[in-house]
Amino acid sequence: MSERRDHYSYTFYADAANAQSFDARRFGGPIGDLVAKGQADVLADMLGPVQGRRIIDVGTGTGRGAFLLAAAGAQVTGIDASEPMLAIARERAVATGAPIDFLVGDAHQIAFGARAFDLAVSLRVLMHTPRWRQCIGELCRVASHGVVLDYPSATSTALLQSIGRRLLHPLGRSSEPYRVFTDGQIRGELELHGFRITSIHRQFVLPIAVHKTIGSRAFTETSERWLAKLGLLRLFGSPVTVYAERG
Repeated sequence: MSERRDHYSYTFYADAANAQSFDARRFGGPIGDLVAKGQADVLADMLGPVQGRRIIDVGTGTGRGAFLLAAAGAQVTGIDASEPMLAIARERAVATGAPIDFLVGDAHQIAFGARAFDLAVSLRVLMHTPRWRQCIGELCRVASHGVVLDYPSATSTALLQSIGRRLLHPLGRSSEPYRVFTDGQIRGELELHGFRITSIHRQFVLPIAVHKTIGSRAFTETSERWLAKLGLLRLFGSPVTVYAERG
């Protein structure tokens, strides 16, 4: 089945200007730095030692996750549908000497054989894909041992933002009208492919947009710590990152 190449997940990230500003928008400033550190910590905690392990980073973008894994000693392949994003990743790989293969590829049809990698990682991707179930199936197919993926929770404030963006997108007011997921949807799809979730991490209770607007790392860390103590992180935390193991 051919992909909808007019879908925003292809057109938005294929734009060179959007590719150049991607890291600054997502990881810039004190809160962006906190988000990046949190992503690195979660990967390390969930995967443990990765020295020598074959890992594919699906939807690698500019390669942030791939570089973290390669620095820990993994043999990393990063794929993405956006050539402009990959161009930035390749430049960084040359500059740092990181031995990562960055290839054009699609999360819906990963061009590798079954169980070609020990682990498959896909961060901030599922929320944007036209056919998310097919993408989970592909991650599970190419991973011999485990899969890491994340998603915005349908029980969080991301639901309201997602609805707003979907309403505004036809009017040209929003470029990324992402979807949200229930925990049951993700768990059920992984189990359908023989994978069981063994680790879950929820990041924020308050919307990331609120934290970025305030722009205070101290406020974010303090408020989120107290909200977690009240049990709200477990109920409403998002994005959710899960690690699932085969069998």
